[in-house]
Amino acid sequence: MRRPAAFGPVLLSGLLAVGLSGTVVAQDEGSLTVLCTPQEDWCVRMVQEFQDQTGIQTSYVRMSSGEALARLRAGSEAPEFDVWWGGPADGQIAAAAEGLIEPYISPNAAAIPDEQKAADGTWTGVYVGALGFCSNQSELDRLGIEAPTSWDDLLAPELVGNVAVAHPASSGTAYTTFYTQVIRLGSEDAALDYMKELHKNILQYTKSGSAPGGMAGRGEIATAIIFSHDCIKNYEEGFTDLVVTFPSEGTGYEIGAVALVAGAQNPENAKKWIDWSLQADTQEIGPSVGSFQLPTNPDAAVSDLSVGLDQVNLIDYDFDAAGAARTELTQRFEDEVAAEPVE
Repeated sequence: MRRPAAFGPVLLSGLLAVGLSGTVVAQDEGSLTVLCTPQEDWCVRMVQEFQDQTGIQTSYVRMSSGEALARLRAGSEAPEFDVWWGGPADGQIAAAAEGLIEPYISPNAAAIPDEQKAADGTWTGVYVGALGFCSNQSELDRLGIEAPTSWDDLLAPELVGNVAVAHPASSGTAYTTFYTQVIRLGSEDAALDYMKELHKNILQYTKSGSAPGGMAGRGEIATAIIFSHDCIKNYEEGFTDLVVTFPSEGTGYEIGAVALVAGAQNPENAKKWIDWSLQADTQEIGPSVGSFQLPTNPDAAVSDLSVGLDQVNLIDYDFDAAGAARTELTQRFEDEVAAEPVE
């Protein structure tokens, strides 16, 4: 289902068209390529459902949020993707600031709460989820400690080599973790100081934001820093030693967003995807593959396994500020804390 990064003219219905420059260009109005950031099984189901319902030939590439932003930058002269679906909105905000996203206000966006979408249509929220701690109870018992309930608990000496989180340069989950510290501690420097202390306990930085949950489930670490819905997904898939806790002083959250890629080859089909992704029934697909984020469409049914934001102490997460700071902050993290993992 994956489309290569570069490809030549494609024969479609026996026709090729000649552009004004005299070059041969493909008439590819019946296709769509999705840059997909949530977990793979959700990407697969979304693409299957959209293709079945619309008849549009649809493919996807799954990437973490930071990787997606880097890929859009690299391909900005000839975009390989039409629409970016999923991942914390600060990724799309950063992309929009660089001209990599085009505004599109879907008629279905009227149903989405104002605080979960950009007024100019550069991004629209499709799901919401809170950041938390995902711990292996057996490992906690072995270490003789309780599940963490504060950010400072993660700095405990008993947790040296027993914590994992993704790297903020590649992962939206990890960048949300990092920017949460900026807000709660009051400055970028203070946030970096905290991340340097946390680094002493980190066993591994992963590329994918959800990967540390599997590490905790397998008992490779005691605690993962991930979105709570990803921990619940791992629990439901058989890692029943896992427990979810949240920092009492407040945690960040994500608004997973959808956006139209600037210069997309198939913009009308991308708009159809955006319209479709905002429908209530579409937002109910997630729980069918174990993705328990909260829908942004108020008419969508909410899974009993989803964590309501009113159940968690949330910080006042500023998505616009987070998006604007992303490039500089992730570079500082690489320079001052840890380099981005190669794999």
